[in-house]
Amino acid sequence: MSNNHFKYSELYSFITGKASIAIARRLQKNFKQNNIDITIEQWSVLYHLWKQDGISQQQLCDASFRDKPSITRLVDNLEKLKLVKRVPSKDDRRINLIFLTPEAQSLQNKTMEMANQTLNEALQDVSVEKVDIAKEVLQRVYDNLK
Repeated sequence: MSNNHFKYSELYSFITGKASIAIARRLQKNFKQNNIDITIEQWSVLYHLWKQDGISQQQLCDASFRDKPSITRLVDNLEKLKLVKRVPSKDDRRINLIFLTPEAQSLQNKTMEMANQTLNEALQDVSVEKVDIAKEVLQRVYDNLK
C-alpha cells in the first residue's frame, strides 16, 4: 500500500527543494551582508574540509554529492581565492589532497555562526519535535533510495 498521500504539487522534491533553495539564498545574502565573498557551493566544500582537512577531490565528491567536474571547478575557484591548496598525495601521485589555508580556517567560526543563525530563522516557530520528525522522515527517504 502506498504512503504517498500528496498531490503532485506537494511532491517531496518540490517541498524540500523549495526549502533548501530558500535557506541557501538567505545564507548567501547573510554572507554578502557580512562581506564574505564566497558562494554557498564553495562554503559547502569548505564545510567538508573543516570536518576533515586534507581529503581527496573524490572524497569531496562523495561527501558533497557532487560530480568530479563540479568539485574540480569549485576547488579551482577556492584556490584562486587562496582558501585551499592542492597537494599531491605521497602515496599516489595521481591524487591531489585538498588542504585549507589559514584564510579559510579563519572563516569557519563566522560562517558557521551565520549558518546557524540562518537555520534558526528558517525554523522559527517550528517545534523541536517537528524538526526531529522531519529529519527522521528525510533520512528514511534517503536510506530507502540510496
